[in-house]
Parts: sequence; C-alpha cells; structure tokens
Amino acid sequence: MKYLITGVAGFIGYHVCNLLTDENYDIDIVGLDNLNSYYDVNLKYSRLQKLGIKKNDVEINKFIQSELYNNLRFIKMDIEDGFSIQKLFEKESFDVVIHLAAQAGVRYSIENPHTYIKSNIEGFLNILEGCRINSIKHLVYASSSSVYGLNGKLPFSENDSIAHPVSLYAASKKANELMAHSYSHLFQIPTTGLRFFTVYGPWGRPDMSPMLFTNAILNNRPIKVFNNGNMKRDFTYIDDIVDGIVKVVNSVPKPIDDWNSINADPSTSSAPYRIYNIGNSKPIQLMDFIFALENAIGIISKKEYLPMQQGDVFQTYADTTALQNDLGFMPKTELNEGVKKTVEWYRSFYNL
Repeated sequence: MKYLITGVAGFIGYHVCNLLTDENYDIDIVGLDNLNSYYDVNLKYSRLQKLGIKKNDVEINKFIQSELYNNLRFIKMDIEDGFSIQKLFEKESFDVVIHLAAQAGVRYSIENPHTYIKSNIEGFLNILEGCRINSIKHLVYASSSSVYGLNGKLPFSENDSIAHPVSLYAASKKANELMAHSYSHLFQIPTTGLRFFTVYGPWGRPDMSPMLFTNAILNNRPIKVFNNGNMKRDFTYIDDIVDGIVKVVNSVPKPIDDWNSINADPSTSSAPYRIYNIGNSKPIQLMDFIFALENAIGIISKKEYLPMQQGDVFQTYADTTALQNDLGFMPKTELNEGVKKTVEWYRSFYNL
C-alpha cells in the first residue's frame, strides 16, 4: 500500500506521518508540503527533521528519502500546482490519500480571502482530480468544526445544517465536503471528511490559542481573552485525533443502498461518502483551559479581556456518536494531562 499525506509538515500531518512510519504499518509514504510562511516555517522544518528530512536537502518538486524511515519520502510541492500534482499521482500510483494540506485560520481568511480559494478550493480540486485519474481506494480529508457556523443546536451533529458559515475559511471547508460528494457520486471515489474540533498538543500551531497563551504566560505578557472568556471549545488532544484518523483510513466508506433521498442524511450517501465529527465531546470553558495552562506552567497569567472576534463562534461541541459506533473512537487524554505534555514540549523546544 502507498499513502500520500499532504500537509505533512503541519501539526496534524506530522503526527499522522510519525505514527504511520512505524514498522507495524506495512505502507510506503510520500509526504507533501509547500512549507508556506503562514506561521513560523522553522517549526515546519523542525517537524520534518524529526521525520528524518533535513532542511538543506529540501528543494521544490524534489524527492527526499528520510534518513530515519525507509518507508518515507518527502517532496516540497504546492497543491495549487495542478500540473505537478497530476504528474505525482500518475508516477506514484497511490492507494490512499490523507489530505491535510490547506490554508488554515478563521481570522486570516478575512484579511486574505483569495488565498483560501486558491489553496482550499483549487488545491482540493487538484487532489480530487488526481484521485479520479488514478482510481484511489480512499481519500480522507480535513474538514472543520467551523462549518457549523451559526448552528445553535448542541452538540454539533453531522446531521445538522451547515448552511450558515461565518467565515470564508468555514465556507471553503463546506465546499470541500460538497466537492468530495460530487466526485464520490460521479466517479465512485470513496471519500471521508473529518470535522476537527480544536486540536492541541506538542508541535501545535503557534497561531492557535493553546500556543499563544503558553507563549504569553512564559514571556510575562498578557494573554488576550476574547468574549471576556465566555467561550467553550471542544479541546481534543493530538494523540486522540491521530488514533481516530488511522481508524477512519482503514474503514473505506461504501454506498448505502437504501439511503433515503427524501429525508436525506447529509453525512452519508448512496455514493461511497462519509462525514464524521472528530473531537473530545467534552466542551471546556476557555477560562478552565487557561487555568490548566497556569497550573502546568506554574505562573498566573495576566489577562486582557476583549470582545468576540469577527468570524468566531461562541461554542464548539462535537457529537461523536457516529465515529464511536462505527469505529470505536474514544478520546482518552484528560485536559490536565494533555496540557502538561504540551507545556513540557513547548519549554523543551523553545529552551525555556
């Protein structure tokens, strides 16, 4: 079996690749990333270094063999480059694609909307076309809890409407789900979309609140607490997320023969298509998360209370019943344990 993992230098992509390079998995892996500068590119290169890929060896569209894992090669490539993506698929004949590359960030999509269309729409189309031309056995791709937008029903269920996104980032992820369904329907490509809920842990993205808070506290700066702290997030530790992704990859969706098109379930289909929430299913008050960080760091933070940010939502809360019932997904990492591991990694990585 040969896997393509896009976004392999990213937070989730790195952890997925790190697990799948284990000798217990009889697969060959091509890791792909464009290494853009949305956030500190040195962190991305450091993740690659942990995978046996040296920064000085990286060149655009050039394969690099990992020095640590015989079953891993890396290539710097942009999913927006449709010609190169097509040639890659034709040459490598992938069996499975784990597509995690995307332009992330809710607030950044307000400032730079065109970036999201190019990466999340055009880039995703290039991946779908590669899957179509090469008859991929399973495409697993990253969606987001952001798609629920103004939906006020809690917990968020895959059966709920996602008709009212509140950011272009969320709209692009909704579009990905629709695009995937059309390819599943037209070309019988099995696709599974995963709606991630606030993932945190070691090697996390520095633009997300866990890392922003940790950095501010350790450097004696005030943390920015939006909506005066009156927010909830379904914080999910990275190891639990990766466990869920691997379970999903090994469970290829099949068409549902008796699928009801009158009362249609939006998370399933008469095509080989599936949508899952993947989260902790235990929303945590933002202030409780901050308190857990303070306990792990040993410092009481200075706080700057601010109103809700544009494009943000008050609460995220995953109903993961489907993923539990279908694949036995069950997060195991408690908040204090996950936060402690995150802080330990942060201090080690940044020599604090």
